[in-house]
Amino acid sequence: MTEAEDWNSKIIAEFRANGGKVGGPFEGSLLLLLHTVGAKSGQPRVNPVMYQDIGDGVAVFASKAGAPTNPAWYFNLLATPRARAEIGTGTVEVVAREAEGAERDRIWEAQKRDYPGFADYERKTTRQIPVIILEPVA
Repeated sequence: MTEAEDWNSKIIAEFRANGGKVGGPFEGSLLLLLHTVGAKSGQPRVNPVMYQDIGDGVAVFASKAGAPTNPAWYFNLLATPRARAEIGTGTVEVVAREAEGAERDRIWEAQKRDYPGFADYERKTTRQIPVIILEPVA
């Protein structure tokens, strides 16, 4: 298990043990567990990610802490947009799409305002950080 996988598994366990709440660097943040299917492996994957409630769904951010590449879960959603999200104590089936243009800018600016660490991530990378909308499946 890589260091990142171990770190994620601890956050996942804490999330589930505390009804969707975690401490440490995510204390007080909106956090969900994103269930995807590996684009290459076909295996189930779970990643803790911060989100923003946007009314009809939620937005998640492929920031990867400002790394030069997008996170694996982003590519998983491109390959298989149907996913699940654990939010609090519930789980919802979702379909993912990438926000673009004014929609992306509005959501991204709000995220940077509410969580300034995202502005730091943006400064660290030359790529545009994708904003992914997760909409509940009807």
